[in-house]
Amino acid sequence: MSEKGEGLDRRRFLIGATGVGAGAMLTACTGNKKKAAASTSAAAVPAAGGGGANDAPGTTVTIGFSSPAADHGWTGAIAKNAAAEAAKYSDVKLETVQATNDVAAQIAGINTLIGKKVDVIVMLPYDGKQLTQVALTATQAGIPVVNLDRVFDTSRASRIWIGGDNYGMGVSAGQYIGAALKKKGISNPVIGEIAGIDSLPLTQQRSQGFKDALSEFGFKVGPRQAAAFTAQSGQSVTAAMLAATSKFDAIWNHDDDQGIGVLAAISAAHRSEFFMVGGAGSANAMREIKADTGVLKATVLYPPTMANSAIRMARLIAHNKGMSDLAQQEVPASITLYSASVDKTNVDKYLAQGFES
Repeated sequence: MSEKGEGLDRRRFLIGATGVGAGAMLTACTGNKKKAAASTSAAAVPAAGGGGANDAPGTTVTIGFSSPAADHGWTGAIAKNAAAEAAKYSDVKLETVQATNDVAAQIAGINTLIGKKVDVIVMLPYDGKQLTQVALTATQAGIPVVNLDRVFDTSRASRIWIGGDNYGMGVSAGQYIGAALKKKGISNPVIGEIAGIDSLPLTQQRSQGFKDALSEFGFKVGPRQAAAFTAQSGQSVTAAMLAATSKFDAIWNHDDDQGIGVLAAISAAHRSEFFMVGGAGSANAMREIKADTGVLKATVLYPPTMANSAIRMARLIAHNKGMSDLAQQEVPASITLYSASVDKTNVDKYLAQGFES
């Protein structure tokens, strides 16, 4: 799930289901201007709990979509999920521009969507800071922007932000490990951490959440190494950490794509005295968890199903509707998604949502 530099802000984080679930934390609406409603008026918003009306077909709307290149399992799943979600609605036309990790090319693609006067734009920016101005241009042209995961420099550039909570991801991992070690009666555990790119705020936030959660159990992080969100870096870093430390009780690895290399290093070292928790929720990791034949016992989610929710929110914005479970007439200004822990007790619930590494 590498985010390649500042663009890694996508990890600001988390969903547990295809739609926006009960675990989502919702922020109140702001007064960002929107393009004129494409169909149903706000007055037609159904009462709380009556979700079916929002899915009823309305006037056809065009949703523009832009994301980075699919050079990582998570990023590839983002585009795939957005397309699959749009296909569910007979009143949605998805206008996709070429996925790219070149900032100038992504800006050009967004300008193309603006020129086509799409109704809403859903954008996972390669670099939130560098894509802020073109998002502002779209907003000022009357095209609402759904900012997916990697954050723009100003909230004025988007109608809604949907993404995850990196600090919360670390908390979920720390709580899972802490509770498991307490249950085993281990009082002074050696807990390893294999992080992502240390210079990135998202990695720092994850590590801080992990540290804070463990402290609630009276535990602390032991050996810690930073990798680079790749299988290769995960393998080399883990091999070195295992060679330097003779015994672990638990390890948290920040990223399941990276975890392919982490698990390879563990297997090569013939180490099995500890258990491991992954991060992001790849299908590969979930299958390993379900098989329960190795050290990987859980993962904390950062699922790409946030793209499905982004398309749903874009459609509601274009139709000038709100979320049926809320009293407000419009969708909120931001949705921070929850990082659920997945182990063998609930893996079947989440496996279909996992991305292939």
